[in-house]
Parts: sequence; structure tokens; C-alpha cells
Amino acid sequence: MSLIKYQILVKVVACGSFTKAAVQLGLTQPAVSHAINSLETEFGFPLINRNRSGIQLTREGEILLPSLRRILQEDRNIHQQASEIHGTTRGTLHVGIFTSVTRHLLPRIIQVMDKDYSGIQLYLHEGNYIQIMEQISAGKLDCGFITFSSSKDLRCRPLMQDRILCIVSPRSALYHQEAVSFRQLEEEPFIMPAFGGYHEIRRILSEHDVHPDIRFELMEENAILSMVAHHLGISILPELVLPEDIAPLRAIPLESESYRTIQIATRLHPSPAAERFVEVAERVVKKQEVSSENRSHQ
Repeated sequence: MSLIKYQILVKVVACGSFTKAAVQLGLTQPAVSHAINSLETEFGFPLINRNRSGIQLTREGEILLPSLRRILQEDRNIHQQASEIHGTTRGTLHVGIFTSVTRHLLPRIIQVMDKDYSGIQLYLHEGNYIQIMEQISAGKLDCGFITFSSSKDLRCRPLMQDRILCIVSPRSALYHQEAVSFRQLEEEPFIMPAFGGYHEIRRILSEHDVHPDIRFELMEENAILSMVAHHLGISILPELVLPEDIAPLRAIPLESESYRTIQIATRLHPSPAAERFVEVAERVVKKQEVSSENRSHQ
């Protein structure tokens, strides 16, 4: 019975509303309120403050919430392990994603998951790398794609390397070069990818002691490409975020090839469903790399 109450509380917090939580859980609003009141009586203190602007966890509720999420995750893990004993894998999987992974990797991964593990229901959550890491650590996500990790609470597996390229317009002095030196990045106005998901861009610039003349900072890749297309500066971006055809712009390698490493992160003790997802992701990436190598030799 307590697990059901925990599920209700976690859903209320996620929805920010008793009514919305009731709809998603298939319960009445009074039933949801009764469950929360029962938990508060059991614990001996309020968990949620109710006011006209909505609901908010009390300090005590915030302290308990991570533990409640872990309990619910362990319950899901047990059921997934039981299904594996029966020769199947079932459960739900919440996956953190970002744009370039969604475009280039995720469709094929989902196809394989649907074919090999149809009992696993996937839920996708978009965010930047930091948000995805934080949500995995907090138990809100089961796994997710990132490019770096600063958390000891996560287990990360590298999937692939993605080249960092210099993006220039036909008016740039760099347009006809085969490679761009890091010093040349300082010679023209620079459109800096903003820190939402571009930790690796700043890292690369810092490692080579590059201090570009930053004219604008933008988070959205298409906006950066538009700025470059209007001859307002140059930029550097990961190859996977680029459209297949960026003409008349050019994407030119840097003199010392630089990469971001796309990884897939899980908690230290991932669920069976998360393990299957990681295995499929690794398999899909390896197959794509083999296909690319075969095409390059033809």
C-alpha cells in the first residue's frame, strides 16, 4: 500500500497539481488527496504546501523525495528482473536525449528496441547534458545521452566521437582552406554556442588558449548557422548537429582534429531495461560505423 502512496506523491510533484496527477493515474482527485494526507499522518509532518498558486513540497518533503524515487525505481527493477527470469524484458524506460542524437541515432535505436524488446515502453525527455545528468542522478531518468560527466553517481559508456568543425560563409577569408588553425578563430567575429549544451566547445578553445572575438552567444544551432550565413561571423559546431547540406556555408576541419565524445549514462546500478537500451545503442553505433567505413572504401 505504501508504494502506491509513494507513486501518487511523486506523480503529484511531477504534475504540480492534484487534479492533473489524478487524471494521469486514473484516480479521483479526492483519492489522491486522501493518499497524500495518509502519508503525512504516517510520517508525522506535512509533505506538501497547498496554496492558490499551486503546490510546493515542504522542506521535509524535499528531503524524502529522492529516497521515495529510489524505492519506486527498485520496485521497477525487481519486476524487470522477474520478467527476465521468465525470458522476457518488460518495464518502462525514461531516456534523456538531445537534438543531434535524436536526429542521427535515436530512430534506429528505437526500431531495434521495438523489434527485440517490445515489452519495454520508452519515454523520451529532451534536455541539455547537464539537465540529463542531474535527472539521472535524481532518479527522474533511467539513462541518457551526454558528452561529459562530472558526477560519480553515473556509469558512462562512450558511444562515438563527433568531429568539431569550423563553419564559415563564402565571404570569410577561411572559406577555401582545407583546415582552419586555432589562431585563425581569433581573426574574425565569432558566434559562440551558448553553455546550454556546449561545454566541449569552451573546453577545446581553452585547451588551445584561443580567445575569439565573440559577437553573439546563441543556444540554437539553426540560429548560429543563420548568423554565419548572413556573414555576421564564424563558429565551430559538432558535425552531428549540422544538416546534410549547409551550402553555401562550409564546414572545415580544425588543424588539430577535435572531437566531442557522445556517451550514454545510467545510474551505477541500472535497471535491466536500461542495460538492454545501452546494449542496443552500442550495437547500432557500431553497425553505423562499419557501414560508414565500407562506403568510404568503395
